[in-house]
Formats: sequence, C-alpha cells, structure tokens
Amino acid sequence: MIFTELHKYTILVRCTLAFMSKLKILLKNLGPGLLFASMAIGTSHLVLSTKAGAQYGWIMVIPILLANILKYPFFEFGIRYTTVTGKSLIQGYLELGKKYLWIYAFVTVISTFTILAALYVVTAGLFMNLFHISGVGIGTVALCLFVFIGTLLIIGKYRFLENSLKAIISILFVALLITTAMVINKGGVSGAESYQRPEIFNEIGVLFLISLMGWMPTAVEASGWVSLWSMENMKTMKERPSLKEALQEFGLGYFLTALLAIFFLIIGWMTLYGTGTELSGSAVVFADQVVNLFTSHIGNWAYILIAVAAFATMFSTCMTAHDAVSRVSLDVLQKLFPNMKSLISRHSFPAAVVFMAVVNWIVIVVFGANMGDLVALATFVSFVMAPLIGWMNLKTVMGNDMPVEHRPKKGLQWLTYLGMVFLSFFSVYYCWILLS
Repeated sequence: MIFTELHKYTILVRCTLAFMSKLKILLKNLGPGLLFASMAIGTSHLVLSTKAGAQYGWIMVIPILLANILKYPFFEFGIRYTTVTGKSLIQGYLELGKKYLWIYAFVTVISTFTILAALYVVTAGLFMNLFHISGVGIGTVALCLFVFIGTLLIIGKYRFLENSLKAIISILFVALLITTAMVINKGGVSGAESYQRPEIFNEIGVLFLISLMGWMPTAVEASGWVSLWSMENMKTMKERPSLKEALQEFGLGYFLTALLAIFFLIIGWMTLYGTGTELSGSAVVFADQVVNLFTSHIGNWAYILIAVAAFATMFSTCMTAHDAVSRVSLDVLQKLFPNMKSLISRHSFPAAVVFMAVVNWIVIVVFGANMGDLVALATFVSFVMAPLIGWMNLKTVMGNDMPVEHRPKKGLQWLTYLGMVFLSFFSVYYCWILLS
C-alpha cells in the first residue's frame, strides 16, 4: 500500500517536473506572438468580450471565434514575410509602391495620436478605481504611467519588454484562469433564466457586433507592428528561426489571445448576465462594475484576483502599444523620407518613445472631454482601411521576393479572401450606420 502511494507521488512529481521543463522552454521561445497577445488583450477583451457575455450570454462566443479565425492570415503574414525575407512588412508596402506606404502612414498617424491616449486614460482610471486612489486627477496618473512605461522601454528596449511581458502575461493568465474556474464553479447569477436577452440583429445589437468583431483580436494595421517585433526578436537570437518555428510561436500567442477573450466572456456571462444591471459606456466605470459584481458574486476575498487581471490586461496593452507605435513611426518615416535617414536612425527610438508620451499626454489634457470623438475617428479609419491593408498584406507575401515554397498555401489564401470579404462587409455597414 505504501509502495503504491509512493509510486503515485513519484509519477506525479515526474510529470510536474516535465511540465515545468516544457513550460520553461515554451516561455523562452515566446517572442512576437507574446507581444501580440499582450497588445491585443486590452479593451477589446476587458470591456467588449465581458460586455458581450453580460448582455448576450454564451452565444457571443461564435462572433469572437469567427473574428479571430478570419483575421488570422493578416497578422500571420507579418511574421511570414519578415522571417523569410528579413525585411519588415512596411518595407514590403514600399516595394508594392509608395502610395501603399502612404496609406499605411495615414492610418498610423490617426491611431497613434488617439488610441494610445485612450489606452492610457482607461488604464489610469482603472488603476484609480481598483486601488481606491482619490485626490489625484486622471491626467496626473496617466502622466505617471507615461513616465514609468516610457522609462522601462528606453532602458530595457526589446529584450526587457519581451522578458517582462512573460511575467505579466503569466500572472494575467493564472489570475484569469482561477477567476474563470471560480465563476464556473459558483454558477450563473440568480435570475438568469428569466432574463430576456436583447436583440442581436437590431441596429444597437449589430453596432455592438461590429465593435466586438472589428476590434477582435485587434486592428488589422497591427500586422505591421508584429513584423517589426519579429525583426527585433531575430536580432537578439544567435540563429534566425525557421518559418515553421516562427509561425508556431506566433500561433501560440494568437491562440492565447482568443482563449483569454473567451475567459472574459465567461466572466461577464456568469456574473452579469440576467441581472439587468445598467452597464456603463465608459471603459473605466464598466471595468469597475465587473470587479464589484464579481466580488459580490464570489466574495470580497477574490477582489485581488480580478483586480490584478483587469489592471495587468490594460498595463500590458499600454506597454506594447507604446513600443509598437514608436517603432512603426520611425520605420515609416525612414521609408518615406530616405534623405533624412541619418537623422531618423535606429538610435532615435528613445526620442520616439518620449515624443509619443508627450504628444499623447497633451491629447489627454487638451482633448480629454472629446476623447470619445477622437477614438470614434480612429475606429472609423481603422474599420474602413482594414480590407485594403489586408489585401496589401496578401499582395506582399505573394510578391517576387517571397520564394514560392514559403508563400501561403491555397487554403490560407482562400481564408484571406474570406477575411477581406468579412472586413469589407463590416466597413460598408459601419459607414452606412454612421451616415444614416
């Protein structure tokens, strides 16, 4: 009997050590896919996925999975092109023709000076609400976040960003996994059976679907960000990864992004669905509602879990987005104005980080009351341009500088065309709703 129990424990220890060893290797190999997950798991997950579950229930897992599947090729092409050619996707746009690079530059300018400011405002407000900070303005907290994150990016550079996000994402994943398991174990809130789910296919429901699927997992122009992260990752490695290795790593990060979206949906579904709670349109207030309703459903002792998960979600998004817009802005400027290449060098990254922090903080201070209008402008541009950027990505990976054997297979090409039809439909319908 004792021998049998000892044998069981030995097997358990061996399995645990083997799992930890594989997990260590997995975390070591994570790079651009991890950064993509950190950047994508932001407002689209914390607010939109949670609200989808809270208002419409489990059925919303269908559009979440559909959006992740149909958009996958556009982001994968950024990794594919850079791994094979050693060039950024932005360079690929330039080789298609300078007009395509100008299109991408236009989208980048609009999003850079709106989305980044909005992310920091949400993160600052969430920090103040979650940790009960009063007597300080949201602009001041946002400024502190700008200084803190900017300093980390300048001193640590890509390698520090990658390593720190491994810790943040690990904490986020564990906290969300425990949180999701607890709400499933506890069961749905009372009254869910008598709750009348809102119509999905009326004007309000469709507009919410457009926002959910349009930002799930993130905007299509982020494919250029992924490409630049892939270049930075290769610089830190002794040997360039094979295409198979690079795609596997990115695929893991992409899968994690979709999985955590479902986690947030389950949390919203099990803690809010059927309560009839009036959900705020403000991301900060909504997140605070989710945390408070979660703790009232599970218990106050669980507050720290959901608070850490919520803040880690937004903090990691701010960090990766700030790094990405700084890199992509420099790369676009270098390609558009080659005569200024000596002035706009790779060593300009710290200046770009500071510039983005200063400009976006000014946007927060000056346009704080109109932040919703600025984000709406960025959303409009991102939605309308998404099919075109998706087509540019496909055209780039099918170009002459890509060996035939490394180009996307027919199945992935057809998925890309299907994704472009999907994005085009959403763009046209979104414009029709705004103009009607």
